[in-house]
Amino acid sequence: MISAFANSLKIPELRERIFFTLSMIVIVRIGTAITLPGVDPTVLQEWLREFAMGDESDRGAAAVTALLNVFSGGGLQNCAIFALGIMPYISASIMMQLLTAVVPKLSKLAREDGGRQKITMYTRYVTIVLCLFQGYLLAKSLVNPQSNIFLQGLSDIIERSGRELVPEPGVTFLFVAVVTITAGTLLLMWIGDQITERGVGNGISLIITVNIISGLPGALVQVWNSFIVGAGRTTVMNPIILVVLLAFLLFVIGAVISITQAQRRISIQYAKRVVGRKVYGGQTQYMPLKLNYSGVMPIIFAQAILLFPAQIVGMAFPGQAWAAKLSQNLTGGPMYYILSALMIFFFSYFWVATMFQPNQIADDLKRNGGYIPGVRPGKPTAEFLDYTMSRLTFAGAIFLTAVALLPALLTTKLGVPALAAQFFGGTSLLILVGVLLDMMRQIETHLIQRHYDGFLRKGRIRGRSERPGRAGTPALASGGNGMLYIYLLIAVLIIAGMSYYVYDRMN
Repeated sequence: MISAFANSLKIPELRERIFFTLSMIVIVRIGTAITLPGVDPTVLQEWLREFAMGDESDRGAAAVTALLNVFSGGGLQNCAIFALGIMPYISASIMMQLLTAVVPKLSKLAREDGGRQKITMYTRYVTIVLCLFQGYLLAKSLVNPQSNIFLQGLSDIIERSGRELVPEPGVTFLFVAVVTITAGTLLLMWIGDQITERGVGNGISLIITVNIISGLPGALVQVWNSFIVGAGRTTVMNPIILVVLLAFLLFVIGAVISITQAQRRISIQYAKRVVGRKVYGGQTQYMPLKLNYSGVMPIIFAQAILLFPAQIVGMAFPGQAWAAKLSQNLTGGPMYYILSALMIFFFSYFWVATMFQPNQIADDLKRNGGYIPGVRPGKPTAEFLDYTMSRLTFAGAIFLTAVALLPALLTTKLGVPALAAQFFGGTSLLILVGVLLDMMRQIETHLIQRHYDGFLRKGRIRGRSERPGRAGTPALASGGNGMLYIYLLIAVLIIAGMSYYVYDRMN
């Protein structure tokens, strides 16, 4: 595997793609550190430090807040221009994908020439609307922290410190904040498209992955402070618990990789056909049905549906005891775990029902002379595929439920810091595994095309989705001197940041 990484830098095109991807990642990380105009980030950071070390009753809500901060790559904590991250675009893409599956007009448009480009354009319009709405809610919550369920306790810190999170609130601040947040998300969306076109991997997924990985150093520090040097909590068993957690983390990662790539291979036999002087067909192929066909989507749907009512109730009825209790139950209580499990099961089947079309697959097989051995073509084939996919979906839903609830259980039962618990399961781990496997698959494809050994000498990495190959097209053909200027700018920013860090430490 080490030789594969070394060989990847020997291929000029792949090396340029890798360097371009790294440069875009640096820009993404810089954006999460630039604070919104008119916001004092030290107040919010002080609240997050206290909230992370809160009592056991706050553990569930702390896990939800840590998850939101992880997806923004720390942008939410820093009140940065990338505070919303790329999630509005992800939400808009999911909405359009579901509408394409259930709305006949959009479904017909997707099959036409240029239809996908129009749907992509509609997705970006929806992204702008979501950014304006979510940006306005975020800006209002910064002005009035008590109205946001995820900022409970911030008012106490403001009273103690005598500082306001937004020193000069008003219409000007709201307008500037909403426009800045929207522009930040659109910039991330453009960077993601550039990475997909000229870099390595899927750009949007890679941005989310980088934001998740950025929280790993802080998670390690929290775990070390909690189990090794925690004040008043250090016992003989703490180091043992830490070793057990590390072994359990490796086991969970291995299990997620295995389940993510698990498939049920349905054999397909094609009849022989004589076209002119050539004979086609007669061979056996396989139709792979993934065990976790819906991926991470059911967890995202379940969390979005549970978090949105809690936030609306907190903003509509500020200071009401029943509203605070309901919001707490929807973000970390027993009701949250029960509803999450039920919704994950529901959306697992819902996603498969909308995206997997057994009748269309059966018709395509019959039209091309293919059939499943032992199953008659047509309706019996569709029923067989539907029955098989239903059983696979049940097993995949159980797996998703266990993975989704694991971080919250570790936080509430074992006292694992909420930020560190996100790497034991949930949406974060599933996205990490899927994106990294996809990147390794693409790099391995370049290596094999140049007659190099891949990451695995035996077998091949099976990615989540295929990407149209563009091996013969130079990745940075249109970059020219512009990319050189970008690299120089990034180098200057890194040197300036390191110099400021050293100066700050010395003083």
